[in-house]
Amino acid sequence: MSLKIYNTLTKKIEKFIPINDDQVNLYTCGPTVYDYAHIGNFRTFLFEDLLKRWLIHLGYNVRHIMNITDVDDKTIQKSIQQKKTLFFITEKYTKAFLRDLSWLNILPADHFPKATDYIDQMIKLIKDLIKKDMAYIDQGGSVYFRIKSSPKYGLLANLKIENHQKSKRVLNDEYSKESINDFALWKAYKEEDGDIYWDSPWGKGRPGWHIECSAMSMAELGCHFDLHCGGVDNIFPHHENEIAQSEGATGKKFVNYWMHSEFLLVDGGKMSKSIGNIFKIKELKELNFSAESIRYQLLSAHYRTKVNFSKLKKNENDRVVQRFLSFYNLLKINNADLIENTILPDEYLKFKEKMNNDLDAPQALGVFFVWMKKTTNEIINKKISKEKMGSAWSFLIVFNSVFGFIDTEEALIPDEISSILKMRDKARDEKNWLYADILRGELLTLGWIVEDTEQGQRVSKKK
Repeated sequence: MSLKIYNTLTKKIEKFIPINDDQVNLYTCGPTVYDYAHIGNFRTFLFEDLLKRWLIHLGYNVRHIMNITDVDDKTIQKSIQQKKTLFFITEKYTKAFLRDLSWLNILPADHFPKATDYIDQMIKLIKDLIKKDMAYIDQGGSVYFRIKSSPKYGLLANLKIENHQKSKRVLNDEYSKESINDFALWKAYKEEDGDIYWDSPWGKGRPGWHIECSAMSMAELGCHFDLHCGGVDNIFPHHENEIAQSEGATGKKFVNYWMHSEFLLVDGGKMSKSIGNIFKIKELKELNFSAESIRYQLLSAHYRTKVNFSKLKKNENDRVVQRFLSFYNLLKINNADLIENTILPDEYLKFKEKMNNDLDAPQALGVFFVWMKKTTNEIINKKISKEKMGSAWSFLIVFNSVFGFIDTEEALIPDEISSILKMRDKARDEKNWLYADILRGELLTLGWIVEDTEQGQRVSKKK
């Protein structure tokens, strides 16, 4: 079964066919760096990470671009409020964002273009739109996109333009214009912008939010590329506007497939500053969340369904992550990693089928859990062949390359500890409980805690 994904543009699941055989060009909307990213943002970034990892697993060469929005109303306002340069503010939060990405084991993009480095490309796009009479300059020097010049406008969001409601972000983009629906491509300078401006053919000012992504994506991936992703909150107006201005300027189709992740709920409700349920990664670290636990909580639901994040689920998710870790260690103790076997078990084909069906993570995880339990019992009861042991290791490595639920550094067991565990396992088989307890004490002295479970010995480092 080939990969099939839900395309927001066509509102249906389609077979994924890249423009160039084995190459996939992927653009994902990155953060606006005026504050620390929160767990809701990372729901989207983790979905995109899962998509990218699965594309890589399928053998595609993925070129991934994630932008950094370092100039807009919010970054300017923060700069002025704190009496710091725009660069100081955006650099601080960009570095924090990249640290959070790394900690969450999210594969980095090939390039993180910053909007302020692409002002020339934005100005060229705007000039092209003005020449085509798809944009106009108002009396104050701002430039607006003329929505009535785009007959397909509203297709992505499935809306009739005369009925749509204005979001706060859109209202911020409005100065004065011909139609209430037109949006800003360039904002003329205002005194409250301080020293933050660029020169343009229309006078000094700065780009509108939407033109930034069009300029950066096309500069890095070309005028027509495969995949564009974001959260559902990006569908309108941001992505709708991207399509209109990009296709208006080039006369070509902009993107083949659009994918969007649903909203994150926190404790069953929307995130709200007034409620105090907006969590940053730093705060979750202070609550002793592991990156793997967060990954599991956010990736175990389908990306097109709302997922509920809760601190109360921490222990439950920690236990699941520990099961993966214990299985990894069980295979490692039995030298499964040393067996030269690249043949994957039949269950892998079921796993692959679920993932190829629009990244159906819940179903794929269900296949893996059943297989892991069965394989664990076979190992404990000594009813597994050497070949099957090697096959199990191969599947586990594939699984972790896709989901990233196992910290292999945390799981690393020294040879000395592994030898003692094998001796203890043999003692337990021979019902030599006294010797097994002695070995448990020896392991504890060496800094390792061992528990006896139905799935065998569970070992972890003493903290």
